Amino acid sequence: MDETDVEQVTLALLDAANDKDSVVQEQVRKSVLTLGKQQPDRVLAMCQDYLLKHPKLVVSHRVVILQTIELIAGCSIEEISSPRIKSIISLASDEMTRSKEVIPDWQQAASNILVAVGNKHINDIMEEILSKFQPGVLPHFFVVQTLANLSDSNVYGMVPFLNAILGTMLPMLSMAKQDNMKWVFSFALCHFSDSILEYLANLDKAPDPTVRKDTFSSEIYAAFDILFNNWLQSRESKLRLTVAEAVGSMCHLMASEKLEEQIPKLIPAILSLYKKNNEHYIISKSLCQVLDASLNMGSRVLETQLDNLLFVLHQQVSAPVDYNNPPTVKNHNEVLRCFSLLANSFPDRLVMFVLQKLENSNERSRMGSLAVLRHLINSTTSTMENKKLLILASIRQPMADHSNKVKKRVVQVISAMAHHGYLELEGGELLVRFIVQHCALHDTYQRGERPTDPEEVTNEALRSMCDNTLHLLTTTVGRLADVLWPKLLYYLTPPQYSNATTPLCKSLIVLGNKKKNNQEPSFNIDFKQEVNLPSPQTLMIRLLVNAAFPFNSRGHGAPSLSLLQILSVSIHPKTESLWEKEIPPLLSILEESAAQTLHKKNWDEKLLKLLSKTLATIDDDKWVCQLAAEATRYLSTYNNALEEKSFLYQCIGVTLQQCFNKEVVKKQLQEILLTARHNDAVEREGVAMGIGLCANSHLEGTLAKLDEFGKSDAFKKSPSIFNLLKERNDVEVEKVKSTLILCYGQVALNAPPEKILNRIDQDILRCISKHFNTKDLTMKLSLIQSVGLIAKAISECVKKQGYIFSRKQELITVMLDFIKAEPADSLKTPVRHLVMTTCANLMPLDPALSENESFDLLKVCVNSVFSLPPETHTPEKTKEEEILDPKQRKALYKDTLASLQELLKSILAKDPTPDGLQSVFKHIESWLSSGQDHERERAVTATAHILAYYLDNLTVKNMVSFHNLGALLGRLSPRCSDPQPSVRAAAVDCIYTLLYIQLRYEGFALDYKDEAVDSLLPLKDRLENPDHSVLYKTCSDLTKVMSKRLPQQQLTTLVFMLFEGLVDSQTNCCRASSVILNTLLKNRGGGLQELVPEMLEVLHVRLQSITEEQVRVAVGQTVLILASQHLQIVINTLVNQPLPYDSWTSEMWMALGADPIVANQIMEMVMEKLVIMAPYVDKKESMIRGGTTKVATNQPLAMTCGLKELLLNGQSQEPAVSLFPQLFSCLTVRLGASVGVSAPKDNNTKHTASVHVAGVAADALRILLARAQLDEVMKRLDEDNAWDAMRELNTHITGVTLLARAMAKHAGPRLPAIVECLCPSLNNIYECQRITVTSFFSELLNHHVVTELMLIDVLMNNMMERISDPCCTVRMLAVRGLGNIAMGSPEKVNKYAKELLAAMSSGMEEKDDPGKLITLEAMSGLSKVLLHLDKKNVHLLVVYIFMKIKPFLESENDEIRCASIHLMGNLSKFGSGEPVFKDQIHNVLVSLLLHLVDPNPEVVKACKYAMRVCAPVVGSEQITTMFQNHLHDDKSLHYGEFINDLTKYLIQDFPGMLNFYHISVIQFFKSNWPEVRAGAAMFIGFLLGNLPEEHLSHLNMGTITKGLVMLLQDPDPVVRVKAAEAMGHFH
Repeated sequence: MDETDVEQVTLALLDAANDKDSVVQEQVRKSVLTLGKQQPDRVLAMCQDYLLKHPKLVVSHRVVILQTIELIAGCSIEEISSPRIKSIISLASDEMTRSKEVIPDWQQAASNILVAVGNKHINDIMEEILSKFQPGVLPHFFVVQTLANLSDSNVYGMVPFLNAILGTMLPMLSMAKQDNMKWVFSFALCHFSDSILEYLANLDKAPDPTVRKDTFSSEIYAAFDILFNNWLQSRESKLRLTVAEAVGSMCHLMASEKLEEQIPKLIPAILSLYKKNNEHYIISKSLCQVLDASLNMGSRVLETQLDNLLFVLHQQVSAPVDYNNPPTVKNHNEVLRCFSLLANSFPDRLVMFVLQKLENSNERSRMGSLAVLRHLINSTTSTMENKKLLILASIRQPMADHSNKVKKRVVQVISAMAHHGYLELEGGELLVRFIVQHCALHDTYQRGERPTDPEEVTNEALRSMCDNTLHLLTTTVGRLADVLWPKLLYYLTPPQYSNATTPLCKSLIVLGNKKKNNQEPSFNIDFKQEVNLPSPQTLMIRLLVNAAFPFNSRGHGAPSLSLLQILSVSIHPKTESLWEKEIPPLLSILEESAAQTLHKKNWDEKLLKLLSKTLATIDDDKWVCQLAAEATRYLSTYNNALEEKSFLYQCIGVTLQQCFNKEVVKKQLQEILLTARHNDAVEREGVAMGIGLCANSHLEGTLAKLDEFGKSDAFKKSPSIFNLLKERNDVEVEKVKSTLILCYGQVALNAPPEKILNRIDQDILRCISKHFNTKDLTMKLSLIQSVGLIAKAISECVKKQGYIFSRKQELITVMLDFIKAEPADSLKTPVRHLVMTTCANLMPLDPALSENESFDLLKVCVNSVFSLPPETHTPEKTKEEEILDPKQRKALYKDTLASLQELLKSILAKDPTPDGLQSVFKHIESWLSSGQDHERERAVTATAHILAYYLDNLTVKNMVSFHNLGALLGRLSPRCSDPQPSVRAAAVDCIYTLLYIQLRYEGFALDYKDEAVDSLLPLKDRLENPDHSVLYKTCSDLTKVMSKRLPQQQLTTLVFMLFEGLVDSQTNCCRASSVILNTLLKNRGGGLQELVPEMLEVLHVRLQSITEEQVRVAVGQTVLILASQHLQIVINTLVNQPLPYDSWTSEMWMALGADPIVANQIMEMVMEKLVIMAPYVDKKESMIRGGTTKVATNQPLAMTCGLKELLLNGQSQEPAVSLFPQLFSCLTVRLGASVGVSAPKDNNTKHTASVHVAGVAADALRILLARAQLDEVMKRLDEDNAWDAMRELNTHITGVTLLARAMAKHAGPRLPAIVECLCPSLNNIYECQRITVTSFFSELLNHHVVTELMLIDVLMNNMMERISDPCCTVRMLAVRGLGNIAMGSPEKVNKYAKELLAAMSSGMEEKDDPGKLITLEAMSGLSKVLLHLDKKNVHLLVVYIFMKIKPFLESENDEIRCASIHLMGNLSKFGSGEPVFKDQIHNVLVSLLLHLVDPNPEVVKACKYAMRVCAPVVGSEQITTMFQNHLHDDKSLHYGEFINDLTKYLIQDFPGMLNFYHISVIQFFKSNWPEVRAGAAMFIGFLLGNLPEEHLSHLNMGTITKGLVMLLQDPDPVVRVKAAEAMGHFH
């Protein structure tokens, strides 16, 4: 290759080296490097010349070239000639020192060259550098820095020079006046020292093993003297730090006695730097080196510095460490290393110092001391061995610290101590206690709060750390097992540790299991010997109470139970086998539950049963009595957790059941009653449950105790007792009485049935009835509950023996008085709920109530509950009352309503007849039509419940008329459409139940199932979110069933009520009444003709204001009945409604589709009108602008709208299917005439009504397809978004094409009739309709089905006629249609060959073709047709077509490029074997290759296709194989590799054409597309890269070079990159 070309290229690259795009810059550098590796001397020479010729080059550009020289030197150092090395060295040296000013980037780049060359040619480098490093002259900054970097990169080469360098350098130090020079000398000395130390450390590898430390000592000391005494005091912090770093490195090389001399000054000086600098890491590193050097040589003076050292180091270690800022972390670690070094030499001083600092008042200081302590415990184990007890004693102070940050460090220290055997020593248990205490911390923040201080250690974080530490100590420090077991048990019972229960239990479980598995004797705990531990009884009770609230205290339930099982042998040997059986199933329940899903009552019962079984198994009265006593004593620990306390009372009750010592029982009961905190409701309940459980075994004793307590001083308001009560926190006497009353109720419930009945009057009621007149709410509630419990107890007993409860009415009256005293407008107490539950419990007991008594009871209860405000209503807060939270209020409402329903059932149970039902229902009836949603809901729900109950308990003795059926249905049926979903559902239930009651009264058997009535139940689900059709069906079915069962005279009443319902203010009546009314008219309308005129009038007036869907549907039904008699009038009226139709009119039209005969007549009428009426008129837009707009005519538009609505009715299917071809054609043509047409203006409103004219036609067509059940067609059109396309002018053709495609694929058999109906429209005067039909037919030709249906000739003839249509779009569609025959019916192509070729040729020459659309269709069409034409039909035209196509290959239009390339590919089969054709292929091959990177992916696909099919014609087997293997649509192409390989084959197979090829490629350097320009550059690059010398003569290198140099200045960076890359191949 010509030298000048390479030089030209290298020069261009050097010019471009400073390109503004970094990727280009990088590629330029790579290319120069590539050229440089091939010809290092030459390229380096050019780089040098470039720099010499351009002395004024901008610095950044110089830098890039210098960096390039460095890279070439680095890679090819071995190949560069010695003279060139020398000249490079001299260039770099000159560039580096030319400016006396420091210009970092430039001089650094030059320095880097010297360092790179210095790795191999150190002597040459030193010769050059030392010439600029002369004694007595201050050298250039970068000369010194280069020496420093060389000593780093080439240790063995440089150290031998260092003695001489140091000798020259020392006098210079005193000449350095500027900080930057001082900095660079310090930097160099630091690196020199490090290199010498490395050299000495690896003498075995060194070239001169005789070098020793003292070789350098005197020079290093002399330098040290200047740096330390003069420069360290500089004001510039960067300099101070570098000097300090150098001093640290130099210490190791100084003579011991010199170092010892300096220590008293050196250490204070370094320490003083901390105050002057913000960056401390360097200082600490230097200090660490000084200490290391001093301690290594056994310095004696160091001790004198100790106090100051420790003081400053302690300040450093106490500084905050920011883990996001690495220098602070590194500094912290260096400081800790200093402490370690000192600890080894001065252990006592150091430990005393650190421990004293633990008492410091500053939080950070304490944290620092703890960090050091932890580090020392972990890193200097042997030194610390005899300090253990001292450290143990000292750690107590920080353990009492209040700061969580300090505590976090304490935990870390304890963890270290545990691993090094401190915890087994005396005092170790305090450390364990500390960890446990902090496992019990409570949260710092509520949910959602965030700490403001980022360093803050929250309680949660500290607690989690302690949890982990306890777990680690248990699992990883084996020798701690005996420290922790069983001592950790101590922490389970005091309440302050309750939040630590979970981690404690887990640790104890691990320890216990380990000991049990190893059969260690210490597994069995001797509680007598372990005096500090709680007793087995207390432990057991504590763990049981934990288990009762399994999700409290961080989920302590399961761990508590598991621990209980492990401790079984220690608690009592007899429990082991029982608990092994009973506890695992309980654990399984917990595993499957969450706090919300666990059934608390069942769970408690399971645990109490476990306790009961355990006590029976232990069978040791003394043990049980002790358990009772301890559990009672333990009660007070739960004063802040009353739910738990309440459960503990139950446990005591169960324990006392198993206790046979009457005195103990009496004593514990006395204890419980006296110490209970009666003020609290939960506790009162708990006490009562406990005492009730005890009564199961000790009825006499319990009643006697309660009686005695009732008479005791606690109830006498004497002064002495007042004092007693004062001490007990002012317990009101009423609260104590309440406890007592509750106790009696629980005793009645729990006592053995055979013993209790005769005690109720004399003992229990006697004691509580004296409190009936109380005003105190607490006592009221207790009384109500107690009476309810007594009633429950009696009904249990009555099952076994008869009993007249004489005081029943008296108790009910007392209860009702309680309700009457409640405020009517709010629900704040459970009085109502408890009273009604109690009355319901009393109702079944004899004697029965009189009619008046029942009436009062019902009236009071129903009105008191139904009139309450809704649950969501928030009452006003008064001073003395607390508002309930929403959760409590919700529960209270739920309980109150449920208890009312129970009461109603219990009253109905006493008289289950129609009259009895009526007597209950009359209290509810008036609430059913209340204006308040919540009141209706309560009334219907209550009705549903009592009707269901009535049916369940109905026994029909003889045939009775269910005389209230009509009235009940009249009230309830409209509710099926109530706004409240719950009311609707309940109403259906009511009707369902009522009709079954009627069936039963008619004599049907119990198990009789009525299909009609049963069909009502499924409607409930559908009513949850009803649409009109569901509701219509519901009410309709309801009405059918009702009308079957109702006598005629009741029907009239019902209809009358429904009419009233139409104008009711409640929409529920409008909805249901209108629908039910229609259904009645259908079924039994014969006798109600006189109502018809009135109905129409009501509809007319009322419908405007009705918004309910269901009502509209029902009205539509009415209209249909009318329309079947007066079709013309109904249609005329509807057509003249204003557009767009309101939903009322739409529903009416839709309803007309329900009758096939009516619908058929309407469809024919509409189609006839659409054919003869003008679809639109052209109106001038405005007088000023001119131009016209198409505006739709009113009647056709209204009819299309009506037809659309009518088709929406599913029942219009039959007529729609029978008229399908006519409707389809009519609507398709209507759609064509509607696209781009605006709606007519409404004269009244002056603005365009919002009708989308084409949208209406498209919607109608879409609904028609659905009616014809062409689901596949619909699916395809929806997937393709065809409907949106059809409606809009610019996508209409695409839409119609998609419609035709879907019809051809999925509805072939329907096409002949449709084509027949559409043909006349092709000659229509409306251009838009011709376009629509032509595009439909054009697409049909794409499918073989038209041949099968023998439509091909009709369609082809139509297309041929349209080729000369005046409309350009129609002509384009006709050409497309002709091309499509190749896809649809390829076997017919040769039949029409002549016509097809003529049409396509003229299409390619079309003059009136603004967007080249016809040309494009002609090319695509020809492409498709060629695949099927016989050779004889095309043979003569091949080259002619080829010539026509060629200009289009570089067309700006993507689609035309794509089509022309595709067509070229398809021509190939006709040209095989033709030399002329082969030439044509080679003519365009370059174009195809370069368009493989075309920006348009479709063009790329076309190129791949064309090249694959033309491959055999190219005339090279290798190229053919390559094209066919690599150019696949689905495979991505690695273009670079592909072109690289291709150029190799072109060179091999077509050396003679290389000239033609490279000239063709160079033409593309000016292409419009940057991708193609970049591709052309690559092509040339690879061609050059692969070209053997002998073929070079074929190429015009001058042109290539000029072209690439031009591309290197291209505006697009991608092109510049590729040009630079190509230049890399010039070698």
